[in-house]
Parts: sequence; C-alpha cells; structure tokens
Amino acid sequence: MPSVRRYLGWSLLVAVSLLLAPVQAAAESIPGPLPKVFDKAVPESVKDLRDIEQHVKKLLDKIVPATVGLRIGASSGSGVIIDKEGHILTAGHVSGRPDQDVQILLHDGKTRLKGKTLGGKRDIDSGLIKITDKGEFPFVDMAVSADLKKGNWCIAIGHPNGYQPGRPPVVRLGRILEVNPKFLRTDCTLVGGDSGGPLFDMHGKVIGIHSRIGGLITANIHVPVDTYRDTWDKLVAGEIWGDTLFGKKKKPRDEPYLGIRTDPNAKECRVQLVSPDSPAGKAGLMPEDVIVGIDGKKVGTPNDYDNVLRTKRPGNTIALEIRRGAKLLNLTVTLSKRPG
Repeated sequence: MPSVRRYLGWSLLVAVSLLLAPVQAAAESIPGPLPKVFDKAVPESVKDLRDIEQHVKKLLDKIVPATVGLRIGASSGSGVIIDKEGHILTAGHVSGRPDQDVQILLHDGKTRLKGKTLGGKRDIDSGLIKITDKGEFPFVDMAVSADLKKGNWCIAIGHPNGYQPGRPPVVRLGRILEVNPKFLRTDCTLVGGDSGGPLFDMHGKVIGIHSRIGGLITANIHVPVDTYRDTWDKLVAGEIWGDTLFGKKKKPRDEPYLGIRTDPNAKECRVQLVSPDSPAGKAGLMPEDVIVGIDGKKVGTPNDYDNVLRTKRPGNTIALEIRRGAKLLNLTVTLSKRPG
C-alpha cells in the first residue's frame, strides 16, 4: 500500500491547505450515507482515496471556521464553537480556573474575540469558555460519542504548536481505536497546542476534544463530547470539580508544585501537559518541551525530574533547562504549593 498512502498524504495536504472564507452561520452537518470507502478497513484504490479527499473537502468548509485558537495568559490551546451563544468546548487543562480573560482567534487569523473561562471537570479534562463579544459566530453541532464504534473514521483539527499567523487550523485524518465513557482513543496525529481542539465524525459533528497527547500515535486521548452535555449546567455556572489529571491522590500542601505532567512513555523527560495557571504555565513552559536540567543537575528521564523536585519546597526558585525543538532555553520558575 505505499503508493496509496503517498496519494492519501498528498490528497489531504491539498484539502488542508485551503484557506477558508469567514462564515457567519451555523455549520450544517452532512447527512445521509457516507461514501463506501468509510466502511472499509483501508482504502483499496485510487478512487477510494479520491472519495476520501472529496468528502473531507466538503467537511472542511463546514467545520474549520468553528475551530479556534485560544490564548490564556502565557498559555495557548485550541477549541471549537458549538452554539450561537458562543460557547467553546476545550480541554480543562487549557481553560484552567474560571473567570480568566481569553483571546479567541478565528480560523482566518484576522478576527480576534474576547472571552471568559467557565467551568471544568478535572478528572475527565473538560473545560468551557464563553465568547463575551457580541456577534454571530460559526458553530458546529455535537454528536453522541457513545454511539461511536472502534474503526470509525474521524478528523482532528487544531493549532499544533499554537496559533501561527497565515496558517489555518491543521487537519488530520484518523480512526477511533477505543470508545469509553471517560475517554476516546484515536491514531490522529496530535502536537502540543492541539489540546482543546475538536475531533469530528465524518458527518461533521464534534465527537471529542483533544486532551492527552500520547508518546505513541495510537495513544492520543480525547474527552468524549457526551460529558459536556451531561454536565452542561455546572460548566456554564463556572464550577470546577473532580480530581486533577496531574495527580489524583491528595498531596501534602508543603509539596512543591510545578504544574506539569510528563510523558510516561517517553525515554526523555518530555512535557505532556502544562496547567495554564501553574508556575510552569506562567513561566512559559509548553507541551513537547523536554526538560534536560534543573539547577544544573542533568535530567534524563521523568524519574530524574521527580527525584530532583522532591528535594525542593514551595517558594523555591529553580532554573529549568529545556529543549524546544532544536533550541536550548533557560526558564526561571518559582514553585508553589500544590493546589487543593
């Protein structure tokens, strides 16, 4: 299948590279039966690939305008508008605490809106944001994530490495690998900055929100959209509840807190999640950064990181040496007490 895979890559590249015009209406999902290729385990012909390309192009016109970039303090992420009132689904570790100011960037890169963070369920990583500017916004419908099946095709959209001027939201095609009331697992490629972005079914409805980026492409985790519907009133009211993703057990209040989660599957100390309102988030640490040193001590694995951090106390200022892409950076961070 090498030639088929190459053709698929180029066909999706063409679809993703389209710059879409601003839309000021609800995005209607595509009803009716899907092309037969979506019933197959793998595409079997060039025609199958063309059917995929044409269908994805139709969906992009409807779903990309509702996908937004988010900036909350020094942190960034993605989200999706799901109603005419301007509610935005995102990940809880992106939205953070309630009543924070949010800058919302629409897909055209020209329209910037103001918003506020609302509530979140920490143990499942759901979060909600509301646009506070007046106007009409592009939005999409939510599907029923409980109806998904293993092997269903899906589309992941977001802003990998954060919003970049001149680049619309990036689109990736994949499959559902696991359906669970607490999470969805797919093989859609995700990168830091995609967190909070939408996962769509092939009818153009939201089925999940990007949450945890795995060390393997088959280990990417998304929040099922059903949880937003089930907990809507609490989210809109600005409630924050549930154990945190950054550690479920109660921790002593004198334990130092940086506010990151490292990738347990990585051979190096790679940052998987950064809590926006944490010392790490305020200092500018980002998902996919690799911690290589703390206070001059070499850090090679997540265990090294844990061992060094245990020697610190809340209020200590530490020097982090990180690798971001090909660059080595130095950050100064003041540790706090663990929240809660």
